[in-house]
Amino acid sequence: MESSRKRVISMNQMIWLTGLSGSGKSTLAEALRPHIENSYILDGDVLRKGINQDLQFSEEDRLEVGRRIGEIGKILLDANLNVIVASISPYRSTRDKVRSLIGDSFMEVYVECPLEVCEQRDPKGLYKQARAGQIKHFTGIDSPYEEPIHPDVIVETDKLSLEECVSKIIQYKSALPFRGKFGG
Repeated sequence: MESSRKRVISMNQMIWLTGLSGSGKSTLAEALRPHIENSYILDGDVLRKGINQDLQFSEEDRLEVGRRIGEIGKILLDANLNVIVASISPYRSTRDKVRSLIGDSFMEVYVECPLEVCEQRDPKGLYKQARAGQIKHFTGIDSPYEEPIHPDVIVETDKLSLEECVSKIIQYKSALPFRGKFGG
């Protein structure tokens, strides 16, 4: 009898959740995780306490944060993991560079939520601190957020439930053509 080799299908994806602070990126990432096999979350808040602790909120530092997250994400993709990124990543240029680095496996999700709603949510009290002048260069207050021009998916977290947002992302991801590889 001829021995058969097991085929492993890999459909690795980097799902990059971008939006203002308080828009729901981290919550959405955690809710997505059980629906995506072999996934790892790169959360901007968590990374700021570790690998990005040497960086502040200047434009230059924010660009570097995005670059680091993209490079770490690429390593995780290469290790056959799906990556869910939850990061403000306020500049289009950063997201475009990561899209170029990752290629077809990059999926940009705009976690859209009006500034007023994000300020009302303010789970970490950051908007209050920024309005009081205690945090400089805070995205949405005294630093810009460049909305994606052509995101793959838009989820409006002020209008949709968490479940509806997850479903919208999963439906898009499921509709993507197979871009995997076969291995033995």
